[in-house]
Amino acid sequence: MNLKSASIYMSRILRHEPELIDIKIEYHGAWANTNELINGISRKFKGFNMEILEKIVAQDQKQRYAFNEDKTKIRANQGHSINVDMGYEPKTPPEILYHGTGRKSVEYIDKEGLTPQNRLYVHLSLDKETAIKVGSRHGSPFVYVVLAGIMHRDGYEFYQADNGVWLTKSVPLKYLKKIGK
Repeated sequence: MNLKSASIYMSRILRHEPELIDIKIEYHGAWANTNELINGISRKFKGFNMEILEKIVAQDQKQRYAFNEDKTKIRANQGHSINVDMGYEPKTPPEILYHGTGRKSVEYIDKEGLTPQNRLYVHLSLDKETAIKVGSRHGSPFVYVVLAGIMHRDGYEFYQADNGVWLTKSVPLKYLKKIGK
């Protein structure tokens, strides 16, 4: 079994399309029943089981997934397009955060600011290197500095996902600075 393909499929289910395998994602916390997830994924990936699921969660470099304490539930840590409440409490962000995107999105961002597009939040990184990696997934990378401290003092809320990614609903143009790559 290809773990990467199974992980991509699992991400799609937990973040965007639970109906693919006919499971429910809880609104509060975005949790799915672990056994239901395994049973659903095993219809496409024969032999998919708890051991493989634990391996995917443990080896995921971006820490995309989390179990509850007794591993009866699992969730994606962020990136949802389905309506869920992750239960994250507002936090004070660092003064500066970064957003990586593809160069093809720069013209749109320069007019509209950062919007969540088909997700619930805009995703922000703590460092430029991570933002470059994120942007590289969308073609030639481009990085913006986000003046998160000023935004926060102006009343915008920030959250931090379990894997360290910073989240906010949008970033207006006045809080963005272009730095390229």
